[in-house]
Amino acid sequence: MTMLDDRTTAAAWPAAYPEGYAVVDVETTGLARDDRIVSAAVYRLDAQGNVEDHWYTLVNPERDPGPVWIHGLTGDMLADAPLFPDVAAELSERLDGRVLVAHNAIFDWGMIAREYARAERTAPVRQRLCTIALAKELALPLPNLKLESLAAHFGVVQRRAHNALDDARVLAEAFRPSLHAAAEQGVRLPLLECRPLTEWVSSPATGAGTARIGRQSSYGNSWRPTKKRPACPYPNPGRYEADKPLKQGMRVAFSGDTSIDRELLEDRTVEAGLHVASSVSRLTSLLVTNDPDSATSKTVKAKTYGTPIVDEAAYTHLLRDVAPADG
Repeated sequence: MTMLDDRTTAAAWPAAYPEGYAVVDVETTGLARDDRIVSAAVYRLDAQGNVEDHWYTLVNPERDPGPVWIHGLTGDMLADAPLFPDVAAELSERLDGRVLVAHNAIFDWGMIAREYARAERTAPVRQRLCTIALAKELALPLPNLKLESLAAHFGVVQRRAHNALDDARVLAEAFRPSLHAAAEQGVRLPLLECRPLTEWVSSPATGAGTARIGRQSSYGNSWRPTKKRPACPYPNPGRYEADKPLKQGMRVAFSGDTSIDRELLEDRTVEAGLHVASSVSRLTSLLVTNDPDSATSKTVKAKTYGTPIVDEAAYTHLLRDVAPADG
């Protein structure tokens, strides 16, 4: 069987696949929930991944631009850029009715959703697709899960890494053959629900906003106490094993910042039949962290005990298909 190409007819394309995609990249002032977007780019693709058009904008973050050495955008360059509310309608036009595609999509979606919430609008996005998760579904032989590795695998040349427009172009060019490979192999696309922010609570002291995604609250805020969760009803089946699904009853610990709100991530963990562990012990099945090289007590203990460690993107992918507990 050969790779599906431009001659692929609509009739041969999987009917269950989405009708269009918005490949997105945003550059930001940082990685925290109160950080802001400084630039955004969108490539609109049709159902088979062909480019329809692209769009790019700078955004005035109304604060220090953050890691200029990464994104290259100084305060002077952003001073006359539009504010996010000024570009929200144009961005909505490009996202509406399409699956948001990004590399580590949970981060880009979270940043976009919070910007919409600050502007008292709702992002018109219902589903997202992470190209990291898709690469894993396709078992691509990548040395790591960085965008540059995905690009190199498909022969896509990066010109300006961490430039939103070029990163979105690179991802669009790498996504198309990934999409065709998935269609050829009959792979179900790893689509996840996007839960738009429904509230934005302003702090009277700082004017800063606190976002809620669906029924979540911002992790660690004093206005809502830590949720007391019921005991997991399933026995602990032991440690997570690479290339196998999570199993109900596994004990999962989290360490460090997460792109998605921590409480929502823990809610999804509990809903899947897993146990949220507040610390790492010999009984911990898995540690989720975006910084496995940090010297936090949890990562140090995990390495001491040989506890498996995965990043947030990999974990949210694993959450899609948790195996039932042993009967």
